Amino acid sequence: MTVGWVLYLISSTRRTYEPGEELEVAPNRKAYFKDEAMEGPRLTKYLWWAFATLVIVAIGLPVYWLREPYRQRGAGLDRGVAWFEEEAVLRGERYFQASPGDPPTPREPHYGCETCHGVEGIGGVAPFTLVDEANPEAPPKQVQWVAPPLNTALLRYRVDELRYILVYGRANTPMPPWGEEGGGALNDQQIDDLITYIEHIQLDPEEVKAEALATYGVDGQKLFDAYCARCHTLGYSWGEPGLTGGGAFGPAINDGATLRQFPAPAMQVEWIAKTAEVGKAYGVRGQSKGVMPHFENMLSPEQIQAIVDYERGL
Repeated sequence: MTVGWVLYLISSTRRTYEPGEELEVAPNRKAYFKDEAMEGPRLTKYLWWAFATLVIVAIGLPVYWLREPYRQRGAGLDRGVAWFEEEAVLRGERYFQASPGDPPTPREPHYGCETCHGVEGIGGVAPFTLVDEANPEAPPKQVQWVAPPLNTALLRYRVDELRYILVYGRANTPMPPWGEEGGGALNDQQIDDLITYIEHIQLDPEEVKAEALATYGVDGQKLFDAYCARCHTLGYSWGEPGLTGGGAFGPAINDGATLRQFPAPAMQVEWIAKTAEVGKAYGVRGQSKGVMPHFENMLSPEQIQAIVDYERGL
């Protein structure tokens, strides 16, 4: 555009015209083609040019698209949706891995989820500083917080619940917010890619149930410690459990709290097995916030019943 303007200025200032001279030199005042020429040979010439252009388009586009299958195969697009999912898994895996540099580079962003949650989400530990809010003058305490496995995350959380946790984190735990809305570094596409990777590494529900049965049987206390205590027993996440059922990230369920919330045992079984979607009611005046995991994909009905029986006796 700059070059065009320079050329225009040069051409328009080469000479000056006397007033009235435009009657002779102005292009729109000069004699032009007769109607016979305009609607005859000149029109025919341009119609032939239009026809030639049409032929190029009519032949060129099909010829161009003849190579499209080869291009798609070269790019992996012939696999359709599977290709996009595979790419999302690869990106999510890169985000999940520990960063080779600090901060992560734009071309190879690694955000280090495996630093806390273990390689392929098998679980791990995270350093965390505890502050006693009841005693502000007490020195902070360094603990090793047990980070949950993520290879079963979608067995116990719905996708939208997991997305909420990733975006906004878990307050007063080592889990920070990762989504931009929560103040983190990942945009919506990156969060989706991370969820796709987590979905990719999920264990088989039947194998998870079989392992739980072999490890804990139907012992309610052992099952509570393994699946419930990290949220419902203060200090359990860093190896210093306090009052069983006394409440931590989740509410206290001792001293009859469970009986008041779930007067009928079947209500509590349903809650532990399936929970409820965000905003839906449960129990007595309960409203789901999407933070309580459901366990029907990880535990047998008998094990869930054993947990209910144990909790109702706290």
